[in-house]
Amino acid sequence: MSRISMFPTVFEDVLQINISKLKGWGYLEPNQWKSGQLNWTRNGSPNGDIFIAICTHEGNEYLQFRYSYRDQPRDYKVQLIKKPSNLGIGEMWFFKCPKTGNLCRKLHSIGGYFYHREAFRDYYYESQLRSKTYRDIEKQYKGYFSLDRYYEELYSKNFKKSYKGKPTKRYLKLLEKIEKAEKSDPPPKNF
Repeated sequence: MSRISMFPTVFEDVLQINISKLKGWGYLEPNQWKSGQLNWTRNGSPNGDIFIAICTHEGNEYLQFRYSYRDQPRDYKVQLIKKPSNLGIGEMWFFKCPKTGNLCRKLHSIGGYFYHREAFRDYYYESQLRSKTYRDIEKQYKGYFSLDRYYEELYSKNFKKSYKGKPTKRYLKLLEKIEKAEKSDPPPKNF
């Protein structure tokens, strides 16, 4: 009898399609039909590619997938739903999962189909697999480990430190995070 895997699949490691990315690439403009190819890479090497077509004509909104999974052709549609924003400003797009019927903004591909995360059993987010001790350590030294990232953001190319002579809120928050991180103690040597 085979043993249960000690290395469960993590949602961050699988192929994903996100509504916000599609919107940023111009696929969700009103009353259009647009197609293209999505490519994924991991560590610089190709990880997957699929053909998609999106129709946003009123009453006929869908996303069509066309790709091969383990030499088997896949061609199916996922309904797109437009709902009013919870802020009362405009509308938001959602996928309607063909398996669960749940509305979501991100679809994951496990086993060859793009579905809502609840369609899969025994799959986890990376943070769910961390031990309690590790989460405690991460919480205690988070600022110290993030210090490089904070400085990187501060000195990035298009970062605005001020607007009309006043410091921006983003700049002030970043300075506060840096100050807090510099005051925190570094982890012990035997860490």
